[in-house]
Amino acid sequence: MADERTKRDFRDRDRVSADEDYEVRYFAKQHRIMPEQVRELIGQHGNDRKTLEREARKLRG
Repeated sequence: MADERTKRDFRDRDRVSADEDYEVRYFAKQHRIMPEQVRELIGQHGNDRKTLEREARKLRG
């Protein structure tokens, strides 16, 4: 059967949750920084994915 249209994913993809270890690890791996650094960035700048990506690039140099 094709896609099940009644089962939808309502997660907010524009945010990174500091409470979800898998999201923090994935973001850290993507940007080659440590998970602790991701949590610090979330604490400093909020959990908006675009902002975090910009700040992670600054960390890497």
